[in-house]
Amino acid sequence: MTLEIQLAIIVGYLLLALVIGLVAYRLTERTAEDFYLASRTVGTIVLLFTTFATLLSAFTFFAGPNLAYLYGPEWILVMGVMDGLIFAVLWYVIGYKQWLLGQRHRYVTLGEMLGDRFASKRLRGIVAGISLVWLFPYVMLQQAGAGTALEALTEGAVPYAAGAGLITLFMILYVVLAGFRGIAWTDTLQGAFMLVTTWVALLWVLAVVGGPGVATSGLEATASEHLALGSAYYSPQFMLSTAITIGFGVAMFPQVNQRFFAAGSKKVLKRSFALWPILCLLLFVPAFMLGAWARGLETGINVAEIEAGGNVLPLILAEFTPTWFAALVIAGAMAAMMSSSDSMLLSGSSYFTRDLYRPFIESTLSARREDVIARVGVVIFALSTFVASLYNPATLFELGDAAFSGFAQLALPVIVALYWRETTRTGITVGIVGSQLFYLLSVFTAVPTAYAGWSAGLVGMGLGLVLTVGVSLLTAPAADEQRAVYFEALEGD
Repeated sequence: MTLEIQLAIIVGYLLLALVIGLVAYRLTERTAEDFYLASRTVGTIVLLFTTFATLLSAFTFFAGPNLAYLYGPEWILVMGVMDGLIFAVLWYVIGYKQWLLGQRHRYVTLGEMLGDRFASKRLRGIVAGISLVWLFPYVMLQQAGAGTALEALTEGAVPYAAGAGLITLFMILYVVLAGFRGIAWTDTLQGAFMLVTTWVALLWVLAVVGGPGVATSGLEATASEHLALGSAYYSPQFMLSTAITIGFGVAMFPQVNQRFFAAGSKKVLKRSFALWPILCLLLFVPAFMLGAWARGLETGINVAEIEAGGNVLPLILAEFTPTWFAALVIAGAMAAMMSSSDSMLLSGSSYFTRDLYRPFIESTLSARREDVIARVGVVIFALSTFVASLYNPATLFELGDAAFSGFAQLALPVIVALYWRETTRTGITVGIVGSQLFYLLSVFTAVPTAYAGWSAGLVGMGLGLVLTVGVSLLTAPAADEQRAVYFEALEGD
């Protein structure tokens, strides 16, 4: 009966999330602004938790604990402390300015905002195209995470492909039927649920093994280096490079970036980013400490298994908690992965229809036709990433890291454009394209991927900044650029 209980809990939780989304869908107006942004009426708690749940992915629940298990708990400093603070600052620097612009000009996508300022359909398409390219591996990451989690939890009774297929089916149903409002409501449930269950899981495991003192003693006996700050893996360059590229990359994720437009008021936006670092610590500390302590506990888990692609979190839950609770936590983790994926698919459809299809293929696109194209695009994109996830060509960390750094290449050119009036169309285009080409070469060719310990993603960000500023200084603005549009929004604020 164990397998039946596990599957019933997991499928039941996913169905509950789907029902909540469908209830919200009944309140959704049939307009693009409501479908993609809930008519810009999102409150503080929902905005905070929908952003939070959107980022609760396989990277958080499986890659993070795996790194803590293999190399030590310093990953908490990278994600819980540095990234929490970096993204909170960017939420204000980028997000507040975007919110002001969205209120004035009704922008829905980052591409619309940049394309309007620089009067460039080409720039709009480049930003959308780059975003869709980097969304692909990150959606694939959620499917791969679900597949490996269910396979581990059920000890192979549910194969990898079935787990990945299950979450793909649910996220297609969810996104095709519901818009941003449904996603945001469900995200709030999922974020709060995972916060509670992760802490309960930590306390449960510690109670079974004899407390944090016993767990730490076991870790010291097995991998004493995990108790010292820093290591060959956690070098200062690695930690800073990773924290910066992830923090800036998150700000450019389409599903996160669009939430900057969705806040109901200035107060909502400011309260949300002020609470963000606290929320990060509350989740990452228990999740990553579970992974670190697992290294010293007497379990069937071994380093080779985790290095080969296994996930420590479902394994340790299966070892020390009842079947029903382990299944409940994994169900919540899968729901969180679904909340990331559905937000990505919704944002991806808006980028495709509004920044690629409408400007380049059918400029007189009707609202009804745009709606159909967006939903069909969701299905095609989700099925494509599912097929790719079956081959699982890289570890979860490598997939996530590649996407974070790819999106991070957009951040500095966008910030320069938002705050420096002298930015030119040529400057920002060269900055974005140049840094992306450099990073793609570093990922897919023999070009060096690290420079004196610093990552190619961070070096690429620096290159994008230099190119954007340098080329803007050397070129004249085009006659049709709207150089004041980003500054008019601040008047009277």
